[in-house]
Amino acid sequence: MHNTIKPKVTLVGAGPGDPELLTLKGAKALAEANVVLYDALVNDEILGHAPKNAIRIFVGKRIGDHVYSQDQINQLIVDNALTYGNVVRLKGGDPFIFGRGSEEIEFAESFGIETVVIPGISSVVAVPASKGISITKRGVSESFWAITGTTSDRRLSADVALAAQSSATVVILMGMHKLPQIVELFQQENKGNLPVAIIQNGTTKEEKTGVGTVDSILEIVKEQNLSSPAIIVLGEVVRESNKLKGFYEEFLLKENVS
Repeated sequence: MHNTIKPKVTLVGAGPGDPELLTLKGAKALAEANVVLYDALVNDEILGHAPKNAIRIFVGKRIGDHVYSQDQINQLIVDNALTYGNVVRLKGGDPFIFGRGSEEIEFAESFGIETVVIPGISSVVAVPASKGISITKRGVSESFWAITGTTSDRRLSADVALAAQSSATVVILMGMHKLPQIVELFQQENKGNLPVAIIQNGTTKEEKTGVGTVDSILEIVKEQNLSSPAIIVLGEVVRESNKLKGFYEEFLLKENVS
C-alpha cells in the first residue's frame, strides 16, 4: 500500500491569530492534509479546515518549553510525509518571517520530498493594522524594520540599536523579555517621547493593548499586565492611528501642562 503514497510537505502560514485571516489557499491545503503538524500560536479553529480523520500533531514551542526540538520537528515532518503522504506544516503568521520554515523545507527536500510554501499574513503588518497603525505612512515613515527581539543565542538583536537611530517604524517580535533593553537603546538616541504600542495576542479575542512612549511604556506594561506573545511597535505612526489618537492628545496636554 505504501508504494502508492506520494510524500508531499506543504508549509502553510496560519496568519496572525484571527482564524479568518488564514488565506483561501491555506484552507484548501489543509482540506487535503493527511497529517497536520501545528504550532503553539495556531488558532484551534484553523485546524477545523483539516479532514476529521487527519492526524493532528502539536509541535509548539514557547520560551523554555519545547515539546519537540527543531531537529525532531524536521524529522517528524519527513517521517509523516513518507508514511502518510500529504503533510501540512502549519505555522503562525508567515512561515518565512522568524518561523524557521526554510529550515523545515530544506530538510524535507533533502529527502527528495515535494514541497510547497503557502505564505501567511504576517503579524508584523497585520497586528499593527488591526489597531489602525499603518507601519508606513506618507510624510511620517517611509520604511519599517521587522526585528526578532530574541536571537538564537537568546540575546537582543544588534539590529535594534541600529533601528533606534533611524526614522523608520520599528516592529519587534518576541521582544517582551528584552523590553527594558529596547527602551534603553531608544533612550540613548534621545527618543524618550517616541510613541510605542504593545499589542498582546493581536487579532484574537484575548487581545490586549498598551500605548505610551519609550519613557513610559515599562510602567504601562506593568500596570496592564502585558506579556508574551506581543508585538512592540515604536514610531511616530503609532500616534497617527485613529484608534489611538485620543491617548496621545491627552498625553501631549499633560506634557505641556507639566
